[in-house]
Amino acid sequence: MSDNSQQGQQQGRTPRQRPAVARLREEREREQATEKRKRGVKAAVLVAAVLAVVGVVGYAATGGSPEKGDGQAAAPITEGKGAAPVTLTVYEDFRCPGCAQFEQAFKDTVHELTDEGKIQVEYHLVTIIDGNMGGTGSTKAANAAHCAADAGKFTPYHDLLYTEQPPEQKDAFGDEGHLIELAGKVEGLDTPAFRSCVREGTHEARVRRTNDAFLGSEYNATPTVLLDGENVYGDPSAPLTPESLRAKVAAAAEGA
Repeated sequence: MSDNSQQGQQQGRTPRQRPAVARLREEREREQATEKRKRGVKAAVLVAAVLAVVGVVGYAATGGSPEKGDGQAAAPITEGKGAAPVTLTVYEDFRCPGCAQFEQAFKDTVHELTDEGKIQVEYHLVTIIDGNMGGTGSTKAANAAHCAADAGKFTPYHDLLYTEQPPEQKDAFGDEGHLIELAGKVEGLDTPAFRSCVREGTHEARVRRTNDAFLGSEYNATPTVLLDGENVYGDPSAPLTPESLRAKVAAAAEGA
């Protein structure tokens, strides 16, 4: 039989006539493809679950500032007595719903502990939602809060911004006029100096430096709350409460 004839017979074989080795190889390839698809589905489900947990805790820091800072971390806004034995460090974004939830639950306790001289609070105002969702509201609100700090009115204005927080999809805090209008609700804050500070973006470079330092840190969501450097907020297995915060502060003070 000629080579051409043999080749023709081989090409004319039906799937049932193929060698057993070839059929086994094809079957194995189909099994591997099926297993790969299953792994892909499992990975997608896992990612969705992780993102859901992050959404409950706060807003993940995945985007940078619209403009980069100079690489130098800016000093935080500090409230409380310098001799306080314990430092509470808070990273917040004024557009972050999780931050508003934290403030709603803990601001009274934090203010009481601060007034009692038990803690000093360091506020780092970041802008991750501007980076993630667009807009300038996080940046402009943080600048306005720094302007309020210049006037000795940080705490009431900070609390007001969270009380008046718009839905995170709406960039209402990007309107400087709105921020100035809100300042009218804080006694003695709406002054020519404050208005000029807000409109000129006096502290925006400082805000960008703070955000860039946060993005380069080990933390990746707001709010991040540290007690003497220990992350005490956002662990579902050990949720922080006002009572447990007081207990942690007392224990930290004793250790100090």
